[in-house]
Amino acid sequence: MAADLDLRELANHSLLRHFADVCEGALIVDAQARLVWMNDRYPVRLRIADPAAAIGRPIEEVIPNSQMRLVVESGRPILLDIMDFGAESFVVTRLPLRDDSGAVVGAVGIMLFDDPRHLTPVVSRYQRLRADLAETERQLIEARRTRYTFSSFLGAGPACVALKQLARRAARLASPVLILGETGSGKELLAQAIHAASPRALAPFVAVNLAAVPETLLEAEFFGVAPGAFTGADRRGRDGKFKLADGGTLFLDEIGDMSPALQAKLLRTLQEHEFEPVGSNQLTRVDVRVIAATSRDLEAMVAAGEFRADLYYRLNVITLRTPPLRERLEDIQPLAEYLLDEIARRHGMSPCEIGPAALERLRRHDWPGNVRELSNVLERAVLMSDAIVLQMADIERVLPAGRAVPPAAASPAIAETVADAEREAIRGALRSTHGNKSQAAKLLGISRAALYEKIAVLGLDVHAA
Repeated sequence: MAADLDLRELANHSLLRHFADVCEGALIVDAQARLVWMNDRYPVRLRIADPAAAIGRPIEEVIPNSQMRLVVESGRPILLDIMDFGAESFVVTRLPLRDDSGAVVGAVGIMLFDDPRHLTPVVSRYQRLRADLAETERQLIEARRTRYTFSSFLGAGPACVALKQLARRAARLASPVLILGETGSGKELLAQAIHAASPRALAPFVAVNLAAVPETLLEAEFFGVAPGAFTGADRRGRDGKFKLADGGTLFLDEIGDMSPALQAKLLRTLQEHEFEPVGSNQLTRVDVRVIAATSRDLEAMVAAGEFRADLYYRLNVITLRTPPLRERLEDIQPLAEYLLDEIARRHGMSPCEIGPAALERLRRHDWPGNVRELSNVLERAVLMSDAIVLQMADIERVLPAGRAVPPAAASPAIAETVADAEREAIRGALRSTHGNKSQAAKLLGISRAALYEKIAVLGLDVHAA
């Protein structure tokens, strides 16, 4: 231990001597910021005619722009600074001096360079790093801004006009919004439009699809992870979606797929506006507007005990329903024209037009996948055809078989017959799987969300099945 102390003492004394020898100048002030020592170079660099007369004087009388008094009074170093003296500028470092008890007894100032241009390589690298950071932050902000507005939700029919009126009213408020609708009917587009028209438009819009995130990761995805929360965790921690959306909007897609345990934590966050990151005991407060969406029947899930009633009522303050495409066939033409332009832009092609017969064929399809399916059908038709104007044959080639609805003049009995057949098929699948809807969906060859939609649309009593 004695050897260590001797080594530290030697380092303390030799370090000051070394700086005094190699630097452009060095000085020391006492606890009252009075000059007590300068090396030989300092007076020369500052053109002080009588160095001996400067000893004992307040440092500001010798060097008017000195910050040594600030270092003495605050006890904090100024590691790199530019000091002006007359017409010249110097790069300096200022460090407090402490006694064995830790009290500040003075400070040492070191003139590193007599020309700030010596720092050009360091400053250039710093400026590049700042520019890179600013660009990264700009790209991150851009990525979290909405791409869609109400003008992006195409449709001039009564259903769309009424929906957009309600959504614009919701945008002015801060209450949670619940968007219900089939898959592919534009729920996220509507959520983005609400955010873009709201007072939070310049803040982040953060979306998370609950059906796409593994159950074991959802809590961390929502609330983040504290530094070193578990083995392998990032030592810096990780912000969750609530933190990222602070001040803006959090869009929770497929809210009906959330587990009961996470439903309880989400409810608390919505009520208290605070949460605990995984592995942390500290509460983090947030200001987030939540817009939730689902293609499932939440009321039926609440009745079946699969979704918390209190969370449902917390989310269901403003309810919007996106109409399925089959209920707004008058919008097929503007949607098709817009989508064809987008397809052409994406593939670097000249835009295709669509003929009247092809449009009529599109109107006679039942569109279980809604606008997303329409986009897929048109893209496939464009890529498989050399025609400038898409004809009915181009559409027939890519439409799934057996999904055409009868023309308006046909008997409605056909549609009812199809509905009866679907009801019986679903009942049979549920009986075979003892009421397990996931297994029944696999047996029927459809997604679980599509099964729930069919159950709701067909008015099936699943308990009786």
